[in-house]
Amino acid sequence: MDNIRKKKILIDLDGVLNDYGKGSYDENYIPAIKNGAKEFIQELSKFAELYLFTSRNLMLSAKWLIDNNIDKYFKDVTNLKLPSYLYIDDRCICFRGKYEQTLSEVKRFNVYWS
Repeated sequence: MDNIRKKKILIDLDGVLNDYGKGSYDENYIPAIKNGAKEFIQELSKFAELYLFTSRNLMLSAKWLIDNNIDKYFKDVTNLKLPSYLYIDDRCICFRGKYEQTLSEVKRFNVYWS
């Protein structure tokens, strides 16, 4: 697999990798890593080039990766939407080519932890 070019995947921090929930945002503190996140990251990194994608302070987010011993699986931390194979986020809707369907999904949307 090392000789094969890995696909780039951006993974959101809050609500995907940590125990983020309603009312838990503090710009100086990132909640604990979510159960199963380390194993998830390890498995993804076998076939994908991973980037942490966050609107948080990038240095604080990089420190969080180090503190949770998963920094070695990430190529970088970014707040830019880099061209990627896919994005993993808890606040998104996949556009499937139909605006009416997408509008309906937007109106019904709730994050899984709310």
